[in-house]
Amino acid sequence: MSIAFVFPGQGAQTIGMGQALADAYPAARAVFDEVDEALGEKLSELIWNGDAETLTLTENAQPALMATSMAALAALEAEGLGMDRASFVAGHSLGEYSALCAAGTLSLADTARLLRIRGKAMQAAVPVGEGAMAAVLGLDAEAVDKVAQEAAQGDVCQLANENDPSQNVLSGSKAAIDRAVVLAKEAGAKRALPLPVSAPFHCALMQPAADEMARALAAVEMKDPAVPLVANVLADSVTDAGRIRDLLVEQVTGRVRWRSSVEWMAAQGVTEFWEIGAGKALSGMIRRIAKDASCRAVGAPEDIAAAKEG
Repeated sequence: MSIAFVFPGQGAQTIGMGQALADAYPAARAVFDEVDEALGEKLSELIWNGDAETLTLTENAQPALMATSMAALAALEAEGLGMDRASFVAGHSLGEYSALCAAGTLSLADTARLLRIRGKAMQAAVPVGEGAMAAVLGLDAEAVDKVAQEAAQGDVCQLANENDPSQNVLSGSKAAIDRAVVLAKEAGAKRALPLPVSAPFHCALMQPAADEMARALAAVEMKDPAVPLVANVLADSVTDAGRIRDLLVEQVTGRVRWRSSVEWMAAQGVTEFWEIGAGKALSGMIRRIAKDASCRAVGAPEDIAAAKEG
């Protein structure tokens, strides 16, 4: 049996996430305390007692989701179920930073600060209202990529996320995404709908954010991961810190190849995926990609107890 630890991306955040873990495990609470200290503010107070709208702001959601994932991992470690079980780590978009923190490539404090910078930079890269994203259901990635090329008409329109065999996400300028929604339906999509996001992530419009992340990543220490990372933009494993630094910059404008990443891990013999942190979105995608694999969501004390029982 081979296990991959996978880490969720933006959209999984909820008020109260990780609080039960912090109450039950001192090691989990210490994660939130360290993130608060690194950011110079009580992010944990926002996560547990704030309002959903503020938590959903990209600059807050990204470090908050990472902190929750690392708290869940700390609880697993406290029960002897930690990283020595994982053959690979992977994360969806910002989840890649959680994966790298878990694998020891980045320190917890540096990861929190990088994600605060990343969130602010991605939000600032495109004026509000000029960019958009849309989910396309019922067409494969090749068909959606074709829709993107047809819809561009001189504007930016890219396939941003390959989530699972029938769920793909487009990103780009609002006019192009509006055209793509119509074209996708004409091409036979079951649904094509704009997403309630604040910026067009993972497309060329994010280049200013990529430039900022290049500067920020150049300033932090990065170690080779203790467990191979399956990188978003490669859908293949990588173990060199310098290469990972470059891929994290590329990831800001590049495609999140989640379906291909899961397929690659399954082909390497991974039979079990543990989703570490908030929500179960990745588990749903994985079940549609690797139908023979099992999934385990680990985000609360009862999930840790279930994992202990096997």
